[in-house]
Amino acid sequence: PLIIDGQVFDPAFRVDILVNQRLVLELKATDQLSKSHAKQLLTYLRLLKQPVGLLLNFSQETMKDGIRRVVND
Repeated sequence: PLIIDGQVFDPAFRVDILVNQRLVLELKATDQLSKSHAKQLLTYLRLLKQPVGLLLNFSQETMKDGIRRVVND
């Protein structure tokens, strides 16, 4: 559960992978990433108070083309 200002929220969001409690990985397999995919990752970063995450799309020709870095300002 998520606790914000003493209020408990049931787990509505689930991060795909959290590496060492520092890096959030959001995994996708779609022809093209949309703005909503980046917004979803940014929401996870804000809720977890993490500075950076990676959006990984496994449907690209190469993995290099499928990596997008998202930063929580």
